[in-house]
Amino acid sequence: MAKGRKVTILGAGNVGATTAYALAVQGIASEIVLVDIFKEKAIGEADDIVQGAPFLAPFKIYAGDYDAAKDSDIVVFTLGKPRQPGMTRIDLVNSNVALFKADVVPPIVKNAPDAVYVVVSNPVDILTYAVTKLSGLPPTRIVGSGTLLDTSRLRAILSERWNVCCSNIDAYVLGEHGDTSFIPWSLSSIFGVNAVTYAETYAGEKKPDWKDEVLTDVREAGARVIKNKRATFFAIALSVCEICKNILNDTNKILPVGSVLDGQYGIDGVCVSLPLAVGAQGISRGLLPKLAPAEEEALHKSAEAIKPFFEGI
Repeated sequence: MAKGRKVTILGAGNVGATTAYALAVQGIASEIVLVDIFKEKAIGEADDIVQGAPFLAPFKIYAGDYDAAKDSDIVVFTLGKPRQPGMTRIDLVNSNVALFKADVVPPIVKNAPDAVYVVVSNPVDILTYAVTKLSGLPPTRIVGSGTLLDTSRLRAILSERWNVCCSNIDAYVLGEHGDTSFIPWSLSSIFGVNAVTYAETYAGEKKPDWKDEVLTDVREAGARVIKNKRATFFAIALSVCEICKNILNDTNKILPVGSVLDGQYGIDGVCVSLPLAVGAQGISRGLLPKLAPAEEEALHKSAEAIKPFFEGI
């Protein structure tokens, strides 16, 4: 069995359990720990997955408390209080930040101080910032899932819209994981051809507002899933696996993930997603590709829109 591939998942709900399942099926982790306040739920999810172990590469999975996270290479945050009727977004932020501050971050830092932390809980940008500030760990060791899921949705949408293989699409979503995200079309391409050129020359895009249509589809993709099945968890779990795989294999692959900015593009003290290299120590470096003026303006608007939520954390 491989060593140095231990992943602890905080939260055994839909996202946490599906992430554990995907990590096992893909053979990414050799040891998976599920931690949840409802321990029976965590035990049940672990048992359900382990009963399929004969069909997979060797791995261990079990439920535990925070002390079971000792020697973890990665800790994934999927837990948090759900938004209740009548609760505003700021209420949700305050509720989950208080939960992280009192009950989550102190025990996990105590037991897994050397792990890379991957934050998936929503609102992900604010909670990535909160974990960074509350943990006292180097910001590079805290990776928010950010707009990696939005980027996956974008590529799936373009693949279907343009009848082109997803693997040939090099396009991203940056900024906030939310309503102010944006697509930097100047950085997007299809097998080396600028994506806008490809769309209008080869894919038959004739509407002047087709880019707005695509962005709206990306922003509303999650809501469409929630409307039909009440929750989203398959695609985000696969996104988390992509982050974990690149950490454990120390690939330094560039991914659109979240981190607290320190002057990039003139933005400071806010967590949004940019192209960052992800490896064994978390974020090894960032890229600052030249954005079109309108794209850089969109990035600043995205950062400004969520900046008030970081105050007081």
